[in-house]
Amino acid sequence: MARRSLLMIAAFVLAVGLLVGTASATYSGTNNGRVAFAVTVNGNVDIYSALPNGNDVRQLTSDPGFDACAAYSPSGKEIAFCSNRSGTFEIWAMKQNGTQEHQVTNTGGRMIFPDFSPDGTKIAFSGHLPGGTNEDIFVANADGSGPVQQLTTSPGNDQYPAWSPDGSKIAFTSDRTGIDQVWVMNANGSGQTQLTFDPNAHGQLPDWSPDGSKIAYEDDGYGNGDIMVMDANGANQHDVSNNPAVEFGAAWSPDGSQISYVSFASGPRLVYVMNADGGNQHPLTGGTDTQFVPGWQPRGDRIDN
Repeated sequence: MARRSLLMIAAFVLAVGLLVGTASATYSGTNNGRVAFAVTVNGNVDIYSALPNGNDVRQLTSDPGFDACAAYSPSGKEIAFCSNRSGTFEIWAMKQNGTQEHQVTNTGGRMIFPDFSPDGTKIAFSGHLPGGTNEDIFVANADGSGPVQQLTTSPGNDQYPAWSPDGSKIAFTSDRTGIDQVWVMNANGSGQTQLTFDPNAHGQLPDWSPDGSKIAYEDDGYGNGDIMVMDANGANQHDVSNNPAVEFGAAWSPDGSQISYVSFASGPRLVYVMNADGGNQHPLTGGTDTQFVPGWQPRGDRIDN
């Protein structure tokens, strides 16, 4: 059985490698690095990474737990992720080549969708503490030291934090008004401001453009889910994916020219890449195994350092 599992994983890596993927904050860099994303292979969810053209697919985690929601550090040398390998979902981190996996939070609650601050010292994430059910935004030191700090306390669910490139703001979604909308707040949790005011739900998940001028997000107002882009102040909201399939989980490329996301356009749930204006929509690696929200490496295509 173990041999069969390894062969299936190897077959997946070979297949997608032949094809032309924290919601995390994105930072300018010299090239477009790698894309990290989770994949269900033989019933287990692990994190993989690939080049933006879909080549050089690499498996990064192999724990029998559920490993997903990968987010790169600003240096591109670390990945934060969520995992239930300790019994409950907590925030973990590893080197970007999959080595040195270690637990960052130990709340005993349920913590998911991490995102590094631009200086790399903190990680924001959403979840709830033991005994709670309401989702809030939290922040912790990236090295796991010190207490976890809660930034939101609204009666609604506050989720999917994404740090602005200058570190001053955090975008997130909240249903405190009755339906999920995109909000923004100061990095310390103050000044919580609503950016979208429409009857459509906005779920997984907002992300800032590398220059901080725009936010990409998901919109359920088209009978499915489309990737939208707006100015950072909420103005000029427009549909960029404009596809009848369900789409969510936007992640900008470091140079701002592309957006990666999850789509059902080809049938299975796969990571896609498109130009920032919505052109050239295509699967990152292809395949038929379920794929999860991507995170884009801020700079470089570092693999082993």
